[in-house]
Amino acid sequence: MASEILLLLAAAGFYCLFNIVSGLSANIAAAKRSGLPYFIIPISPWNRIGQIFNKVWVPLYKLLPRKFWQDIEPILNTNWQYIWNHKLFAKLGDAFLIVSPGRIICFTENAEALHQITSKREAFPKPTEAYAILGQYGQNVLTLEGAAWRMHRKITSASFNEKNAALVFRESISQTQGLINLWLGSDGLGNKTFNTIEQDTASLMLNIIANIGFGLKILWPGQSFPPHADPRLAKYATQEAPDGYTMSFVNALARTLDYLILLLVVPKWILRIIPSKHAKVALEAESNFVGYLNEFLREKIEDVRKGDNAEQGLDIMGSLVRTSYGDTSGNGSVAAKPGKKGHQVAQLTDSEIIGNAFVNIVAGHESTANVLHFSLVELATNPASQRRLQRDIDNILGDADPNTWDYDAKMNQLLGSMVGAAVNETLRLVPPVVDIPKMVSPSQDQPLTINGVRYLLPRKATIGMVAIASQRNPRYWPTKPSKISDAETDIDDFVPERWFQTESATTAAAAAGAVEGADTEDFGGYAGSDTSAQLYRPPRGAFIPFSDGARACLGRRMAIVELVSALAAIFQKYSIELAVDEWASDEKFAGMSRNEKAEVYGLAQQKARDTVNSATSMITLKLHGNKYVPVRLVRRGEERFVDWVDA
Repeated sequence: MASEILLLLAAAGFYCLFNIVSGLSANIAAAKRSGLPYFIIPISPWNRIGQIFNKVWVPLYKLLPRKFWQDIEPILNTNWQYIWNHKLFAKLGDAFLIVSPGRIICFTENAEALHQITSKREAFPKPTEAYAILGQYGQNVLTLEGAAWRMHRKITSASFNEKNAALVFRESISQTQGLINLWLGSDGLGNKTFNTIEQDTASLMLNIIANIGFGLKILWPGQSFPPHADPRLAKYATQEAPDGYTMSFVNALARTLDYLILLLVVPKWILRIIPSKHAKVALEAESNFVGYLNEFLREKIEDVRKGDNAEQGLDIMGSLVRTSYGDTSGNGSVAAKPGKKGHQVAQLTDSEIIGNAFVNIVAGHESTANVLHFSLVELATNPASQRRLQRDIDNILGDADPNTWDYDAKMNQLLGSMVGAAVNETLRLVPPVVDIPKMVSPSQDQPLTINGVRYLLPRKATIGMVAIASQRNPRYWPTKPSKISDAETDIDDFVPERWFQTESATTAAAAAGAVEGADTEDFGGYAGSDTSAQLYRPPRGAFIPFSDGARACLGRRMAIVELVSALAAIFQKYSIELAVDEWASDEKFAGMSRNEKAEVYGLAQQKARDTVNSATSMITLKLHGNKYVPVRLVRRGEERFVDWVDA
């Protein structure tokens, strides 16, 4: 009996070894046929188990002679895209393959290649298995491909239009004013150090996304609803948990997002049995949040069935409900809506409505909050850019009350000003995601032209579109010698002024031409450019913080509107300065000379840059591990540093 078990184990071992060897051999052969440079690695960088045990297997792998791993050593680091960005491609080429027994990955920064990949959805689809965990609350536009994705895309894209962008503009201004009051403190004077800029910008975007996603109005501390407001708004805006819940909606949503990776990756039964406070809070938050989602859905369905289905503001879930429940029969059941030539119009199920609402929150909250956080830090670190931004705001908006700003009259002006340039430069340097996954169609190999040479990507290969490398490739961008380091160019520096150099950076950066076989179908959603016509236009594929093509982020226009309106509302009357408490107290500062003040601010600038450079990517690129940049909000005219430093 024992010998039989040993034989079975041996057979299983040999079978696994055979699969590993044969899989690696087949992948090496396919890599050779592609024509691209390739490198062999024992475990794929995208292997989940390999990522978890990265600190175990990488040191073992590096016990081999250096020739086996020295060229690709950076890729063994899970945060290599942000750390190395263009520098690795400058060494290995515009595109290269990483070959392992179970997978081939093509990493590329080449704008021409990225444009081709994003322009041909069927040839280069999204690897939906990588996003499957985001379908826990219901299938959605992010987790699907093919006909199902097309249906979800057309339904969900209806909410992302210019009419609703104007509503986002208004809500963003209102919510930013609440944040400003929080930063000013109870005495309204400001000029106090706070370490919570990342959490505060997250709260701001959470409040805005609650309005965008569900039509809610979330209040800041000290605010209240007028006496005749809808009682449901007051119920969900309160910091107290209503009946049937143990957390308020705001707290449940915030905590769910805080523990999102834990909730998505670790099975619920494991979270229930492990003795961890974090696991307990995560489960409690998710339970409350899902309860709220289902309650919102029931209320919105009931509103539609009662005939109260007029569009009275931005409310993505409400819009999805109206699409699926807009026509009801006399007994209140849903009736299929006839379309053209008698065809029935596709509708979402309840779980799909919740799934799409959830993914819009995830995509629209943390990514936008991180960009605003980094924008504020960079502007505080670069006072000359902040001053130019304020001059542009003065010229466009003057001292007009933000509540009177007109979206149609002012948004395009702001986008073409230093405000838009600062947002673009932050997206260029610290985009929400550092690389965007695609795959090669399973049906056949796909051609890809890079610098005039045709390559053949193996079918089923995955693709890493390393956006942050393309966005830091001096081939595509106007550059000058760095003013803050000994680098040859300022490509890695925050220089929003580069966006006003509207001439092409080099002949090689000429705009990409038409792509053969590109998508021509209109899938809905915002179809305009991600940058203003008044600013520098990089070649297509060189600037893709929201991806591009049919699978580009649906809410990218909304995100830009949120960011631009928030910056304008803050810097119209205030400045953001780095706090220098680590080097000088307020009392010590008062006795400093101008040179001493410049020196101490220089220390704060260097530390802020080092902190931003330590960001890591976990779903989105942000600061982790209790890292932060302390800042102060000060009224314009009362600055200690940013009105003269770096002049």
